[in-house]
Amino acid sequence: MKGIHIHMTDVTDTTRESVLALIRNRRSIGRVTDEVPPRAVIEELLEAAIWAPNHNMSEPWRFIVLSGDARNALGRAMAEAETAGVDDPEKAEKARTRALAKPLRAPCVIVAISEPQGHNPAIEEHTATAAAIQNLLLAAETHGLGVMWRTGGATYAPQVRDLFGVSEEGQIIGFIYIGYPAIEKPTRDRTPIEEITAWWDSDPAASEQEVQE
Repeated sequence: MKGIHIHMTDVTDTTRESVLALIRNRRSIGRVTDEVPPRAVIEELLEAAIWAPNHNMSEPWRFIVLSGDARNALGRAMAEAETAGVDDPEKAEKARTRALAKPLRAPCVIVAISEPQGHNPAIEEHTATAAAIQNLLLAAETHGLGVMWRTGGATYAPQVRDLFGVSEEGQIIGFIYIGYPAIEKPTRDRTPIEEITAWWDSDPAASEQEVQE
């Protein structure tokens, strides 16, 4: 079937350019207002997330959406984790205050959890959930939302894992902070693909054999 190209979907040049521009223009926004995005918008972001690729259709992702006072539960778990083993009362109180405030940095926080379904290695399930998060981020960009994908020690802390019922095999892949931007979108550069890409068009072993001969 050489030379035959099968197009599964019809994608116009305009659509392709729009998608590529969306990917290039997306940025993490760390400061947002207190305005809560409508539930219908959050549901649309989650709908985009679940169309991420996943091996054997395992669909390992789970989401918990926190808003209002519910964010305090995450703050308390973070505070418990960050103060564990801190003997100095003053340092412990500062850590606690700082942790309690973290989930309040955005009016909505989505906890993205990967729960392996037994079909694939855990790493595949976790990367599939990361792909789901990327879908969510791109969908958020179309709504002009400010979003930050945060990780850190809290994603591994047993106090936080227990709060959300994460299994022994599961993993919190990130906390997605969502709101409306309170700052200008930052500009960023990326390393050119020429510096990070190798193109192989022949078998290296065969080339090495030719040199030896």
